Amino acid sequence: MTETLSNWSNTALYIAIVIYAVAFVAFTLDLAGRGSQKKDAAAKKSAAGATSRSRQLVGAAAATEASAGGTELDESSDTVTAASSGTAADAGIIGASAASSTIGASNKGDVRWRDRRNTIFLPIAMMLTVLAFVAHLVATVLRGIAGERVPWSNMFEYSLTSGLLIVAVFLAVQFWQDLRFLGTFITGFVTLTLGVATISFYVDVVPLQPALQSWWLVIHVFVASLGTGFLALGFGLSVLQLVQERREKRIRAGAASKRGMLSAMPSSERLEDLAFRVNVIGFIFWTFTLVAGAIWAERAWGRYWGWDTKEVWTFIIWVVYAGYLHARGTRGWRGAPSAWLSIVGFLTVIFNFGIVNVFFEGLHAYSGM
Repeated sequence: MTETLSNWSNTALYIAIVIYAVAFVAFTLDLAGRGSQKKDAAAKKSAAGATSRSRQLVGAAAATEASAGGTELDESSDTVTAASSGTAADAGIIGASAASSTIGASNKGDVRWRDRRNTIFLPIAMMLTVLAFVAHLVATVLRGIAGERVPWSNMFEYSLTSGLLIVAVFLAVQFWQDLRFLGTFITGFVTLTLGVATISFYVDVVPLQPALQSWWLVIHVFVASLGTGFLALGFGLSVLQLVQERREKRIRAGAASKRGMLSAMPSSERLEDLAFRVNVIGFIFWTFTLVAGAIWAERAWGRYWGWDTKEVWTFIIWVVYAGYLHARGTRGWRGAPSAWLSIVGFLTVIFNFGIVNVFFEGLHAYSGM
């Protein structure tokens, strides 16, 4: 029976990997097709920055465009269209007001930004992601039933569960904020993770080692995986922030604004705010992971802290993200420095998972490979 359930789990996992890969392609096609839809007016507004002088320039630009026959403002920033039938002055006022309100919403951190500029590929990609998630969930549950335990006691199972929770966080966050533009990164990352785990880390279902036979395994690893899901979103948002910020600098310098996928995304300031929010949640979960790990270590080995390699890197991750939150919240870091700290933080998470777990020896070297 155990072997049968394990085989069904593997089959469901293969199906999930294939669907994730197709969803990745669909998300990529959506991003590639966005640039041909509308003028990049919203990007010019978002790149104008938060100064009053920039707002005046944006309003003047909107008025100029309106006087030439009407101004179309991007729907993704919840703006309006000044019809060419109106007077130039009226259209200019509408354009300037809409531009100002757009920047104001970004500065106030409005959490209700919705992505209204998309292609037919986006709903298809989201549907495929949900289907892949269901198959992924089935594979994870069957693996746990086959082993009669939680399915995260070795590298393969941890990859299976953490990938599932990353996608779960991505899907759940959509009810709070439209982050579908991160679909390419999320589906690509999970596809790669599951592919590497299947090829390099796969092991048959085996009983738990004595040190893992504890309820703290359920708590500690689950919370760590959940925190990783939020930190992964923060990483994706920070990378986009850097790219968007570079584009906005070119626009402010007078470079021609090209239509592309970045024109359909929030401003760099908004992306930074979103990254900060999800990183805060991830940091809270990671703090609990560190504390729970110490308690579990005392139960299993009779000490709360022993400078084991895995323990040290878990603490390093916590320190990096604590520094990120402190620097941005207390010292007022904004822009690229904040984004780079977020990126470095997630790279330490990846190093902890892919390098420390595999190549470093210690009490946590029980990956089962």
